[in-house]
Amino acid sequence: MNKQSINPSIDQSEIAKFDKLAATWWDPTGPMWPLHTLNQLRTGYIVEQLTKHFGLDPLAPEPLRGIRVLDIGCGGGLLSESMARHGATVHGVDMVERSIVIARQHAEPMYNSPSYECSTAEALLKRDEAFDVVLNMEVVEHVGDLAAFMHACNSIVGTGGLQLVSTINRNPVAWLVAIIGAEYVLRWLPKGTHQYRKLVKPAELQDLLTKDGFELVATTGVSVNPFNRKMSLNSSRLINYMLVAKNTKS
Repeated sequence: MNKQSINPSIDQSEIAKFDKLAATWWDPTGPMWPLHTLNQLRTGYIVEQLTKHFGLDPLAPEPLRGIRVLDIGCGGGLLSESMARHGATVHGVDMVERSIVIARQHAEPMYNSPSYECSTAEALLKRDEAFDVVLNMEVVEHVGDLAAFMHACNSIVGTGGLQLVSTINRNPVAWLVAIIGAEYVLRWLPKGTHQYRKLVKPAELQDLLTKDGFELVATTGVSVNPFNRKMSLNSSRLINYMLVAKNTKS
């Protein structure tokens, strides 16, 4: 029995795709450069949301000290390391074993380095794991069963905790910009990185969050300047967007 038959949210083709790219995770000029740029932008937004929600001092040297964070689909550890540098206790999980090896190697010299595991949200749920924060960033568009994956992620957020989800909207403009433009015209990403049918509308994510007792507390859009490759936050969720949701279940 293969892993996909045990866990329907796993998409083996996506695992193979990222396995080929694993060695490039920490090259800011390689195929992962969009994630490096995005990571700089989203780190500030995440820290702002977490310190506000948990009543922490955003100006403290380690403002996330005492917060337990899960980075699901952590890849080579870009976001995990950023959260750890802000004081959080971070556990990164990914299904691509080569990415986990690279993440561990890169984090080894760090103070307060993240822990990493080649595993899934479903496996953590079976162990009754719970986290203050689940970072579900650029993952939902790569899973095999969105509803099953989101339910697992929702179930490992502790009461009163937060889940942050970021992805690409599904509409003709997003298809033109994020797939045709980024992958085929500008070649910022390898061709085939995203499949239109697997992109997720904000309302679909909100519905899956609401069904499990989550309340949307913040949202933002992300835009990319094609001329200078800079990214910025804005109010439009037309293409890239992030949702912040609170677990209200007791």
